[in-house]
Amino acid sequence: MDPLLPGISGPDDLKELTQEQLLQLCGEIREEIISTVSHTGGHLGASLGVVELTVALHRVFSTPRDKIVWDVGHQAYPHKLLTGRLERFHTLRSRDGIAGFPKQAESEHDMFGVGHASTSISAALGFAIARDTLGEDHSVVALIGDGALTGGLAYEGLNNTGQSGTDLIVILNDNEMSISPNVGAISKYLTRITSGKQYNRMEADLWDLMGKIPHGSKAQLLAGRIKESLKQLVVPTILFEELGFKYFGPLDGHDLPLMIRTLEAVREMGGPVLLHVLTTKGKGYRFAEEDRAKYHGVGKFDKSRGVQAVRPAVPSYTSVFGDTLCELANDDPAIHGITAAMPGGTGLGRMKEEHPDRFHDVGIAEGHAVTFAAGLASCGQRPVVSIYSTFLQRALDQIIHDVALQHLPVVFAIDRGGLVGEDGPTHHGVFDYTYLRMVPGMMVMAPRDENQLRHLLATGLARTEGPSALRYPRGSGLGVPLDGPASPIPIGRSETLRRGESLAILAVGSLVHPALLAAEDLEKEGLAVEVVDMRFIKPLDEEKLADVFARHSLVITAEEGALTGGFGSGVLEWAHAQGIDGGPRVRMLGIPDEFQQHAARGELLANLNLDAAGIAERIRQWAPGDERGGTRAQSAS
Repeated sequence: MDPLLPGISGPDDLKELTQEQLLQLCGEIREEIISTVSHTGGHLGASLGVVELTVALHRVFSTPRDKIVWDVGHQAYPHKLLTGRLERFHTLRSRDGIAGFPKQAESEHDMFGVGHASTSISAALGFAIARDTLGEDHSVVALIGDGALTGGLAYEGLNNTGQSGTDLIVILNDNEMSISPNVGAISKYLTRITSGKQYNRMEADLWDLMGKIPHGSKAQLLAGRIKESLKQLVVPTILFEELGFKYFGPLDGHDLPLMIRTLEAVREMGGPVLLHVLTTKGKGYRFAEEDRAKYHGVGKFDKSRGVQAVRPAVPSYTSVFGDTLCELANDDPAIHGITAAMPGGTGLGRMKEEHPDRFHDVGIAEGHAVTFAAGLASCGQRPVVSIYSTFLQRALDQIIHDVALQHLPVVFAIDRGGLVGEDGPTHHGVFDYTYLRMVPGMMVMAPRDENQLRHLLATGLARTEGPSALRYPRGSGLGVPLDGPASPIPIGRSETLRRGESLAILAVGSLVHPALLAAEDLEKEGLAVEVVDMRFIKPLDEEKLADVFARHSLVITAEEGALTGGFGSGVLEWAHAQGIDGGPRVRMLGIPDEFQQHAARGELLANLNLDAAGIAERIRQWAPGDERGGTRAQSAS
């Protein structure tokens, strides 16, 4: 058979295909996704699991007139292929290429930009109310995964939608997974629904019966009452119907003819409708079906062999954090590890195995994780909340109101701080220095390497008054040796790594090492560059700042974070408070006031002059001519 996918320029083309052709198209979409992601990396399992569902959606509805709002967007690759992006699909997640998530600027079919969970119902309700206000007549569909139902925002959207009574279709894609297997009462509730096979058979019979009874007859009304009574009897707690939705399901999301018929039926219904669909994450690719967590997000791989486990030569910051926390927990029974649906991604797998009673996966519920930790800390426990930087943004109110205001010693282990690469602007963790610096009583730390991470974690846990934050980047460490048990270091104390009299770089976290490399390069040109690892973004080492400002006419701050309100801003605030604004010139290196797009992390750093070569080039531009040939730089302990 001739391939069909190259001939699909948009969703309307699906309406001309036969059922047999649609099934063929599903197979071609799976093959294209597997082939492309094996070369680019990306979110594989979720997209493979919704191929039939996506084909059915675009067969029944007509975007962009009808609105389909995706949740998170991990599952949107089939959608991209069906909406005119096949020719560019090979550029997935690369610089200037197709984004890994729905993006309004990329296509008129991407109704709403996403990347974080639990947002689709709220956004879709906004689309529906706008439609009603403008007097328009089209369908609005929100697609949300069962993992995203662990997030409170999903319930706020469900509650408001049910109250509004407006026409809105919510499709619950139930694959029993978010990134890791789902946890909590909602997961168990959905399992109870899907295990009600006897009810499902009875409901199917009643659907068939009601379709044969004349509309409006007493017999049809009676059949409807029987259906509701059976549901109340067999299915425990009809949550969705109590919230104001007509509930249908669970249905096989891989049965394409069934999905098309069902979507055509619910499209004609008024009011809020919830369609519960069962899918298999990784469907159609054996390796992904067998290990759904591993194939959620992958790097490049050989599609014939699957993702091969490679033991890294250098441990990641994430694994060093997880090992250190577990080791500290061995000696302190008050230490707890908390994650929001990412035990593997945050390095808490060992904690889960060795201290299961003190490991807590709360689901995709960052705000709850923080307030839960505040409750633990109020009772003398030492909670460590490990959440990616981009997701911790969602819990800022809880950090301020529930933790900091009460001076509770909660430790925040902030993974993926800085630029994260191909996942793009929804996932770059560049705002944490800014939003944490402004919180009274918050201590903010950033390790220059994996060994220092261990000691800063111990520093945070040793602090008993107020919260602490430890922020570290994605990926492997620098390969430095680990020097014995983790132990606290003096709070607010920096470390001078290289002395020089020409100028000084005050660096934090991941930019300390590039700053050192830049200084070594500039030494050959006669510039003696001092490099200070500040270690603490808050509180600053004021004694060190006074010394540096007294000895240098140019001070450069370097951070892999937003310049607005970040570490460099803190240095400028200190200088202003000391009345020394007219002294040394200060230049700041960091993330400018704009969202950074998706590309390899190295590309992004180079583009922003935040790698060693870029830092050196900026210094050449900024350094006055009389500073060249100054005192040679020296290493300093």
